[in-house]
Amino acid sequence: MNDRSRTQCRGGCQFNRSILDHGSFERIISIENLFLAWHEFKKGKRSKQDVLVFEFNLEDNLFSLHEELKNRIYQHSKYTSFYITDPKVRHIHKATVGDRVLHHAVFRILYPIFDPSFIHDSYSCRNGKGTHRAVKRLQRFVLKVSKNNHQNIWALKCDISKFFDSIDQGILLSLLEKKIKDTGTVWLIKNILNSFEKEEGKGIPLGNVTSQLFANIYLNELDQFVKHQLKVTQYLRYCDDFVFLADNREYLEKLVPMLQLFLAVKLKLILHPKKIIFRKYSAGIDFLGYVIRPHHIVLRTKTKRRMFKKIKRKIKNKEPLSQSIPSYLGMLQNADSEKLKSELLKLGRLSKSG
Repeated sequence: MNDRSRTQCRGGCQFNRSILDHGSFERIISIENLFLAWHEFKKGKRSKQDVLVFEFNLEDNLFSLHEELKNRIYQHSKYTSFYITDPKVRHIHKATVGDRVLHHAVFRILYPIFDPSFIHDSYSCRNGKGTHRAVKRLQRFVLKVSKNNHQNIWALKCDISKFFDSIDQGILLSLLEKKIKDTGTVWLIKNILNSFEKEEGKGIPLGNVTSQLFANIYLNELDQFVKHQLKVTQYLRYCDDFVFLADNREYLEKLVPMLQLFLAVKLKLILHPKKIIFRKYSAGIDFLGYVIRPHHIVLRTKTKRRMFKKIKRKIKNKEPLSQSIPSYLGMLQNADSEKLKSELLKLGRLSKSG
């Protein structure tokens, strides 16, 4: 089998694309897939009380889930609702452990079906992508359009107003059904979609791993419109944040009404009116916590302040920094910030000596 016939998913599994549309339900609910989904789900959560309780009777719980799915009597449980600040306040809906394991099982099978149809420059929740690669790609775009910083250019940044809450479940289901023909898989997807509503027929929960995939499937329609109808080359998207580059502002201004019309008619979405931002490259392009300027990338000031505030709070509460410092140093890999890296390492040493 050649490399083109294979595609990768979370956990390193590989599937032959030619058989992906057949028997997807049986693969989702198989005991093997449920155990693999469990191992992916539990990473970083082993100390959580609900996870420990589920693991205590792991085999019984997974075989019971398998039987419920096999007999199509499975019903998604209710969510636990809470708020986090990340940095803005977000409303998270957390499913039960069994439901979240199932979400991972669904993701493992559906991801390889849909990912090959996504554009290269979609960077959220995809293997080999992420914020670091998105920022580096944007920097390469900037250098190309600006002719290696010899010409000032413009960026248009947009995001969707209340994106996850506004996703139309009917439209999403129709997009899923274009590739998913297995009636069992469609039944299961409907079960997951019906487990949550922000308002009638709208919304998917932020806390589900399946929601990350569903969001990409939904906004892939926008990506395809931008690339094939508007013929934009310098465009990339991370979840519902997206950016366009051009050598003049007028061209970007003409894109906005076309984007608004497409989103409203095809996806029932609205561009956030306060986040349609035109920015000169010389003033810095703010994207995903970084600011791209001619000749260097820096961490956004708000991101930097938030980072140090969290670290100092942990030091004050005598909480370990063993995970936080490497995570923040990883964040700084994209930025020209030797001074910040030195400050972080110094704080890490102080916390150990304290």
